[in-house]
Formats: sequence, structure tokens, C-alpha cells
Amino acid sequence: MIIILKKDADKRQVENLKRWLVERHITPHVSEGENTTLIGCVGDVAKIDMGLVQALSAVESVQRIQEPYKAANRKFHPEDSVIDCSGAKIGGGEFQVIAGPCSVESSEQMIGIAKAVKAAGATLLRGGAFKPRTSPYAFQGLGKKGLEILLEAKRETGLPIVTELMAIEHLPLFNDVDVIQIGARNMQNFDLLKEVGAQTKKPILLKRGMSATLQELLMSAEYIMASGNPNVMLCERGIRTFETATRNTIDLTVIPVLKRLSHLPVVIDPSHATGYAHLVEPLAMGATAMGADALIIEVHNNPPCALCDGVQSQTPEMFAETMQKIRAIRPHAWKRG
Repeated sequence: MIIILKKDADKRQVENLKRWLVERHITPHVSEGENTTLIGCVGDVAKIDMGLVQALSAVESVQRIQEPYKAANRKFHPEDSVIDCSGAKIGGGEFQVIAGPCSVESSEQMIGIAKAVKAAGATLLRGGAFKPRTSPYAFQGLGKKGLEILLEAKRETGLPIVTELMAIEHLPLFNDVDVIQIGARNMQNFDLLKEVGAQTKKPILLKRGMSATLQELLMSAEYIMASGNPNVMLCERGIRTFETATRNTIDLTVIPVLKRLSHLPVVIDPSHATGYAHLVEPLAMGATAMGADALIIEVHNNPPCALCDGVQSQTPEMFAETMQKIRAIRPHAWKRG
């Protein structure tokens, strides 16, 4: 349910209304736009008398939300959310590029790549310390040591870091991480989603599951937001279909569709979407032109020797060329601070 307030609404009446909602186990979220102030109501609103609320002098109108997701809904929050990732803002017209290797392999590798992607224009650094792999025999990441190397690269370059959380017991290790990624395989790990919602306010990069619908993605975002963390970004990385020419199948119409449905920033991962380094650039350009709020691109200094996803990783030289073309499409989008 959304309560639309009058422009001259008495502040005391509004506070009384919020208190009344809380007493009925409804969580009120106030969204102040340029022309309209809304109260989004999260909880079981079926027993709330809309006529009673509508009759209040501070209230302009009351609307029911039909979609199952509330906090992530564009109707709930008409203005674009802008997520501050330690100075790199994503959403609301502010565009960033996240880049780095699939996995952290060594201090030398990570710092070298960090410096290269920063020089090319990346504004956040990615790297996997904990790696979910299909095979139990594949490289599983360096774990805590990988996080230490990422933080070393952050100190060397000043780039905020993005890395994946796989288990809630690892969360204390992520105190100095700037953006927590929830990977595709954990998109519907609801216990994990609830805990990152309740235990942290850090930005969460939520990746779409390999077979998930957009509504399921938004419902997963809802778990995080309903638990207390509004700082969620939606990441499209392609889904599994019958097509075998690419690693996954991505439909860039997810950008305008998600932006119509939700106020949350939309991030595109062209590396996992295609699975091939030579396809990353055209997809990154297309996503940029279609209004994505950020890109996350895998870059490795020696892809043939990468311990994870070398085939889809650009070299620093390829990434620099891609960045030049992206800048030509959106030359004024990069902002920090």
C-alpha cells in the first residue's frame, strides 16, 4: 500500500500516521520526491482500512500495490535510487564501471590489474576471494587471504572493492569491503539475503539466478530490503537457455523493463553473459547505450593462465579499448564523491 501525502501535510499528523502504522505491524518507508511525498507500507496491509487512512487531512490518496514486491517497486519509490559505493555513485544517471579478475590469485596479479583498470577508467575493483564453482575440484578461491590481497589493492589504487559473499559466517571478514556481491547461485538463498539485509547497510550487488525470472530477482531484492538494507543493485548476467553459441543468453530489454518496474540501479555483466572475451565489448556498448547504471567486466593480465574464467576475461589492453568506446557513448556519466 502507498499513502500519498498532501504537499502541505502537517508534520505532526504524518508522525502520528507512521506511529499508527507501526502499531499495526506495518513498516512505513517515507520517500520524498521533488513534487510528492509517499509513505510506502511494508507488511500485511490487508486489514488496514484504506477509507480510514484516506480520510486523514494529511493524506492525498491511498493506493494498493498489486505486485508482490513492495520496497523494490517503482510505485513505492518513484525517484531512481542512487547507491553510494564509497564515493562511486551508481543510479540516477550516474554510471560506473567495475572491473577486475574473476578470482584473486596473488598480490602481484591483483595490484597490477587494479592499476591497469583504474588507468583505463574503471571506478570500482572486482575480484573473487570466495568462489562458488560447479566442480568441487576447481579452484575455490583464496578465501581470507584473497580478501587481504583485495584490500591491499584498494590501498594501492583507492578503488572501492566488490567481492562475493557466499556464507553469512564470513560477513565479519567483509568489514572493509565496499560492495558485497550475492552471486547467481545464491540469489534465492533466502537466509543469506535476510542476514545481509539485517546485519549490514553496505551496498549489495544482487546477481540474477541462471534460471530466475525478473520477478524472482525483484523478490530476492525484497528480502534484503525488507530486512533493513535499502542499498541494493540488480545485476543481469544472462540466463540459461537452449542456446549453446554463448555461455548464457542475455536480453538487454531487462534494462528498460527493470527500470519501469523498480527504482533500483541496473548493472550488466557482459563477461558472464557471453562467456567470450571478444563478445564483451559489443555487449558492454549496447548495455551502456540502453541506459545501464553500471557494468561489471572481468579483466585478467594473462587470460590463458587464469585460474577461473580466463576465456571470458579481457586483457588490460582490450579493456582500455572498450572503455574508450563506452566513454564515447556516455562521456559525462562518470562521477565520484
